[in-house]
Amino acid sequence: MLKQFTRTSFIAATLLATTALTLAEEQKAGTISVTGVGTIAAAPDMATINLTVLREAETAKSALAENNAAMNEILNAMKEFDIEDKDLQTSNFSIHPRYVYPKNNNQNQSPKIVAYQVSNSLSVRIRDLDRVGEILDKSVTLGVNQGGNIFFSNADPEPLQMQARAQAMKNAIAKAKVLTEAAGVEIGAIKQISEQSFNPSPQPMLRGQVAKMAMAESDAVPIASGENTYRISVNVTFEIDQ
Repeated sequence: MLKQFTRTSFIAATLLATTALTLAEEQKAGTISVTGVGTIAAAPDMATINLTVLREAETAKSALAENNAAMNEILNAMKEFDIEDKDLQTSNFSIHPRYVYPKNNNQNQSPKIVAYQVSNSLSVRIRDLDRVGEILDKSVTLGVNQGGNIFFSNADPEPLQMQARAQAMKNAIAKAKVLTEAAGVEIGAIKQISEQSFNPSPQPMLRGQVAKMAMAESDAVPIASGENTYRISVNVTFEIDQ
């Protein structure tokens, strides 16, 4: 019984000593944390436009019929521009009555419905940027009278994100080397890496009513696509070899 107790005490003491040594080594080993940033800018290769047809008539049925006729023409035109079905999506559809309210806030009179408005919006992805202005101009001609926001993006942003990611890691390592050299120590193994990405939302380059675009002097609406910027930051913690 005594031998067993002695053996158990010895094992416990050894474990405690090992734990204490490990803690001492961890406390002795310093760390350094830095943030690296990588930024990649690229020209967009895809545009998304929003086209809205708004029609008003005395009855909801008449407004809907007029709206349907105009939207069908626009959809047919998109196919003539070689826009695939997967790049066409109805983004909003609504029917609302239009009221006329009594003058002088006369509460004894109820507002009257004088017409109905039907709105139908189409989201269009355009993969040939050279045709964006032409498509907008044609859409206005066929009856689009609202919307017109243009968003430029990249169809496949992953390669750009990977470049920004690699650049961010190189930047973090470079920062750590400068700091440790200035402190007279060396960087050791990496303890931890975390990432934050700041991918661009599609960049709006043109806003407002499409109807105003139809007044442009040129045959097609002038378009400037600019660049999209992808930014990634990494937080890296290194051990310090002293």
